[in-house]
Amino acid sequence: MQQKTALILGVSGQDGAYLAKHLLSKGYKVHGSSRRDKYQRITNLERLGIHDDVQIHSIQTDDFYSLFRTLRILRPDEIYNLSGQTSVGLSFEVPIETFASIANGTLNILECLRMLDTPTKLFNAGSSECFGNTPLPAAEETPFQPRSPYASAKAAAFWMTANYRESYGLPVCTGILFNHESPLRPSQFVTRKIISAAARISRGSGERLKLGRLSIYRDWGWAPEYVDAMWRMLQGDAMDDFVIATGQSQSLEDFVAVSFETVGLNWRDHVDVDASLFRPSEIDHSVGNPLKAQRLLGWKAEKGISAVIAELMSAELETAA
Repeated sequence: MQQKTALILGVSGQDGAYLAKHLLSKGYKVHGSSRRDKYQRITNLERLGIHDDVQIHSIQTDDFYSLFRTLRILRPDEIYNLSGQTSVGLSFEVPIETFASIANGTLNILECLRMLDTPTKLFNAGSSECFGNTPLPAAEETPFQPRSPYASAKAAAFWMTANYRESYGLPVCTGILFNHESPLRPSQFVTRKIISAAARISRGSGERLKLGRLSIYRDWGWAPEYVDAMWRMLQGDAMDDFVIATGQSQSLEDFVAVSFETVGLNWRDHVDVDASLFRPSEIDHSVGNPLKAQRLLGWKAEKGISAVIAELMSAELETAA
């Protein structure tokens, strides 16, 4: 069989790095893009020991020309769009940049594929944030009710991807990804903030951890499992959209409590709620229904929240040792 070629847009992030490793293990030739200069170190790929196995290109998806030029040369079998501004909280501060990097960037990819008229398959990374509050597990047909600039941009990217599939017959799809964590998660994300602080406090830092609302509920999974779902979505002939989730949700307070228990501490002795960290609008409850992915992709999340936290803390303590 001819070796497949994949281009991961946003390879320097958590999902991009794990996906690159996953594809390499399946024999792919992997290219990646980063907003950084292509000669800079990409730490996540180095941490996974695959930096030398991924060819890096300097591409910004909101720059149509650089994207078109690269796709015309590479003609990859598969594209994974994981690029764009990834922080919900930051999107309230930089809404224009957020929308441009996510919605406009996705539109540029779709237009490139339409103009090049290639059989390239596209996975677009969607977000559970599009659903807003989900007191019942959100499935693929659940209406979107975005509550942030980030979610609004992701919703626009989802519908554009669906429109290009239906209007032009492009083999493109979106995975609506619920929260998923790993040791590669950047420090500004609340889960990494909690794990890192708990580890430092257990070593005697004496600090207090300040957090926003603890009553929110999220569906947390394990990132290396979620990139397998991304790959599976592009292996069939018929493209479709899927919710990728564990189907279980826990409160942020539970996440904090288990994290501190892992290092033998009571979180109430070390954590303060800071109202200045509250978002202008918040999703109180988020949980997904992964049954379609289980039925049609044969994919199911294996790690629950306790296992995820144990993995995160083990990696944090090992890194600090």
